[in-house]
Amino acid sequence: MFSSIKWKFIVVYFLLVFIAMVIVGVFIIDRLEDQQITNITNNMEQYIVTLESSSSYIASDNWLQNREEIQDYLDEWRIGTTESLYVIYDEEVPTIIASTSKRNQDIIGKNALSYKYLDPQLIIKAFNGEKDDKVIKELNEDRYNKHFVYPVISELGKVRGVLYMTSDLTGVNNTVDESRIIMTNATILALSITVLLGFLIASSITVPIRDVTKKAEMMAKGDFDQFVEIKSNDEIGQLASMFNYLTMKLKNTLYDMDLERSKLDTIFKYMAEGVIAIDKDNNIIHANPIAMNILKLEKKDINSTFDLKNINLEDVDYDNFEDLEGDEIIGIDNEFYKVKHAPFKNDEGDTGGLIIVFQDITYEHKLDNIRKEFVANVSHELKTPITTIKSYTETLIDSELDKGTSEKFLNVIDSECDRMARLVKDLLQLSNLDYKKTKWKMVDISVKDVVNDAKVKLELSFKEKNQNVSVNIDDDLPKITVDKDGIEQVILNLLSNSNKYSEENSKIDVIGFQDERNVIIKIKDNGIGISEEDQKRIFERFYRVEKGRSRELGGTGLGLSIAKDIVDAHNGSLSLISKIGVGTEISVKLPIIM
Repeated sequence: MFSSIKWKFIVVYFLLVFIAMVIVGVFIIDRLEDQQITNITNNMEQYIVTLESSSSYIASDNWLQNREEIQDYLDEWRIGTTESLYVIYDEEVPTIIASTSKRNQDIIGKNALSYKYLDPQLIIKAFNGEKDDKVIKELNEDRYNKHFVYPVISELGKVRGVLYMTSDLTGVNNTVDESRIIMTNATILALSITVLLGFLIASSITVPIRDVTKKAEMMAKGDFDQFVEIKSNDEIGQLASMFNYLTMKLKNTLYDMDLERSKLDTIFKYMAEGVIAIDKDNNIIHANPIAMNILKLEKKDINSTFDLKNINLEDVDYDNFEDLEGDEIIGIDNEFYKVKHAPFKNDEGDTGGLIIVFQDITYEHKLDNIRKEFVANVSHELKTPITTIKSYTETLIDSELDKGTSEKFLNVIDSECDRMARLVKDLLQLSNLDYKKTKWKMVDISVKDVVNDAKVKLELSFKEKNQNVSVNIDDDLPKITVDKDGIEQVILNLLSNSNKYSEENSKIDVIGFQDERNVIIKIKDNGIGISEEDQKRIFERFYRVEKGRSRELGGTGLGLSIAKDIVDAHNGSLSLISKIGVGTEISVKLPIIM
């Protein structure tokens, strides 16, 4: 029943009137009750003030001596049947010395604080010079009394005594109860009329709405030739008019959509890139011939599930918008494609799935790899000697050195210039490292000499950061047959990394020893370390652990990959052990040729 808008309207209308009547009734009753009690309180105070001013005995300072006269005066005083007055004098304790109560004979002379019909807190306040009042429920009785205390102040500002008056509120309660009955009857009558009017009003609204609903149901079933009769110019009539307008617009829109869909199908069919659309359940909803050929799909695969792992998109999260837009480069059957993906949405912004575009970049990919490898190797291999030359040159320019030191620096510069000449000459050889076409100049060298030479060339860098470089090479370590420049470049790269990624005042240890038929060189630092995840890719070309910091320090992401290529070319191995915040240890293993 309550699923109907008619009954919802009636219920809401009913509740609004009911709540309004309840609020008004409660407000009126509360105000009436408060007003009645306020009038009684004012009357009580006026009575006591009149009594005080008219009685010379109460105006006197010694109530105790005049207690009989005060009682006689109270007996003669006209007081209502619902009120009681108590005269309280403080001897050692507050004592009732006179009263208009019917219980006079029992209470005169009793402690006022312990009398059950009086409130001790009010008495205490009165003797402190405060007027106060309170509504109190009588003990063991279902009625309420108004209690009012009035301190009588002497000319010296002292409290002579207290006049304590009570008034029965039964009449007030009866008046309030009668008012509640009247308000309840009025509320019931108003609600009855409300239900009747609500039913009539709701029917006039819901009948045209039901007609529109029936026509909408027919449209939902595919019958778009529906028309609603307009019987008025009010909101319901406007709804019917808008329904007819929307019906016409919908028919035109469906026609335009058919044309647009046909146009898009033609574009997808003949475009050079592969295009595939999948929904949020990874079901293929569209694929052009190019995409079907790339992914080896058939017509029967349309509307079937597509595994996103095939195009490296298995981590796409439809709830994370950042994951839905991007591009990837993937390889399929020795062919390379740039895969771009972006979400398609409805007008409300809800994601319906992904559009994935495949662009064949096989040729460009091969050319780009050749270019990157060549340029990267040139840049990296020239960097170290240039840096060394620049450092020593600046030192010679900016510092006043003795002849011996200057000559030493110039020799280093000369040596680095020669090395640069050799590097330029061997650029083609370095670019062919991956293809094993490089011709190495194998010579017998001392491991200790190579390490010390590399240390000298980086001495200034170590001094700048006050780093302690300890070299511990076994004296009886046999010579190894290697390409001197290549192995020196390896040591330089590794020492340079330790220098760059270690803090000031840190320690770098270089250890050399023999293990079976191999010479092992270990370079250990206490730098920032490398995470386990990054260690898996650390020897990949162009891979940087901290891209921003690497750029600041001049890194290209090629140092370790080149070092590994050189070591591999010497039939050796390069391994790494590292922990974040602890440091890194790199081991170079080179075979001893007997």
